[in-house]
Amino acid sequence: MELSRRTVIASAAAAGVAATAVGGTAHASGGRKPVKELFGRLADGTKVYRWSLENGGTRMKVLSYGGVVQSLEIPDRRGRYANVSLGFDNLDDYVARSPHFGALIGRYGNRIAKGRFTLDGKEYQLSVNDGENSLHGGALGFDYRVWDVEPFTRGSDTGLVLHYTSVDGEMGYPGTLRAKVTYTLTRHGDWRIDYEATTDKATVVNLTSHVYWNLAGEGSGTIEDHELSIAASRFTPTDAGLIPTGELARVSGTPFDFRRAKPIGRDIREAHPQLVTAKGFDHNWVLDKGITDRPEHIATLRDHASGRTLRIATDQPGLQFYSGNFLDGTLTGPGGSLYRQGDALCLETQHFPDSPNHPSFPSTVLRPGQTYRTSTVHSFDA
Repeated sequence: MELSRRTVIASAAAAGVAATAVGGTAHASGGRKPVKELFGRLADGTKVYRWSLENGGTRMKVLSYGGVVQSLEIPDRRGRYANVSLGFDNLDDYVARSPHFGALIGRYGNRIAKGRFTLDGKEYQLSVNDGENSLHGGALGFDYRVWDVEPFTRGSDTGLVLHYTSVDGEMGYPGTLRAKVTYTLTRHGDWRIDYEATTDKATVVNLTSHVYWNLAGEGSGTIEDHELSIAASRFTPTDAGLIPTGELARVSGTPFDFRRAKPIGRDIREAHPQLVTAKGFDHNWVLDKGITDRPEHIATLRDHASGRTLRIATDQPGLQFYSGNFLDGTLTGPGGSLYRQGDALCLETQHFPDSPNHPSFPSTVLRPGQTYRTSTVHSFDA
């Protein structure tokens, strides 16, 4: 009989012992204080710290650099742990080579066409770092910044509060933006992200997390046999620069239909023009639920071999599914394996890409006196 992850953890806690397994142990923990250690120093001498968190059978390591989730370990159906997020074992690689592994993304997740948008009659030119477009906040987005980090324990929860102030004009964005992001590990082992931001001048903001998932374990190979479902009947097709055209296309009858769970590799090699353009999936799904007051379930990712399952809930209207198309074998993970195309995927909760240039898309404008708030919850099981 297969036991769920939470059943394994609960049984271990009741017995007062860990469930011993190869490669790690599944065990309960309740609101332990995060542990801080020095991870490295930037070229200017700035110290970067790593925080280790554990709760409800989930283990995380988070860097003050970029708010990066360096590792996230969860057990399989037998209680064996694996790190299911891609990353590096040293700071230098994060600074020089990272394709946003595990990072907090801002001010604006995803792409803005030609790095330009107009707000209240004024055009702004942003940092351009993806061909002629701006991607993930520009050349030195939030994932290149050192965040102030405060640990906390509240009842049965444990976590980190991260703060960063982006000055007026940084990467071309107007307004001084004060960002606050809270990572919480719950007693059930869920990872919740709560984003907040305020500004002193009208601006645009679209914060997200860029974890690369492989539920079989980082460095274990392709995710094409992972099964994915997305509660979305439409997606936003893109042009050659991966900028949305403005169309909200139906997924029915296309490789983009994940309304029923299917292996990622089933349709990824079809000669659909959108797959050819992106070299796989790298698109925004228009979630059927739209914007909601609280997180609602919108996607499930499952690795049948290990039994590990990731469920995502969000209050956001969009989900960017990226199938690791540009991993090219030049990056080495902490386990010593090269990361190749399709060795991980990203599921980024968000507003739609290039929203500032598409009035029909949900607005990403933030004004003085307003507070940007959004939440996403990652739940794990096996």
